[in-house]
Amino acid sequence: MVLAPSRKRSAVAAVEFAFLLPFLAFLVVIAVDYGRIFYYSLTVTSCARNGALYAYDPYSPAHSKYANVTQAALADASDLKPAPTVSSTKGTDAAGPYVEVTVTYQFQTLTNYPGVPEQTTLKRTVRLHSAPRTPTP
Repeated sequence: MVLAPSRKRSAVAAVEFAFLLPFLAFLVVIAVDYGRIFYYSLTVTSCARNGALYAYDPYSPAHSKYANVTQAALADASDLKPAPTVSSTKGTDAAGPYVEVTVTYQFQTLTNYPGVPEQTTLKRTVRLHSAPRTPTP
């Protein structure tokens, strides 16, 4: 025996969708912010690497279009507003002389949802050690 669909059940899907819609919207916003923070962290990492390579190479100031480490580091960060901060240090440790560049950026989320931080600090440090000029036997 086949029963005809009841009129009372026709709006159940709409009610279920109405209950799920805020949760689905929350997931979309979280996914967008996750994608943004992933992109920005890759950009900050690239900036730190560029700055370390510039500071590491003794011929960079003479042959580069950048005047200093900060300009070289921020070359890939043209779309980050405000610009990240760049700091660099030189030193010596057990492995020999090194150059270290740190890039820091304050990431802001698009929305303010409970449990999701509004601001996150992205900080990447790249340390390059100088290779010996003459190989050791």
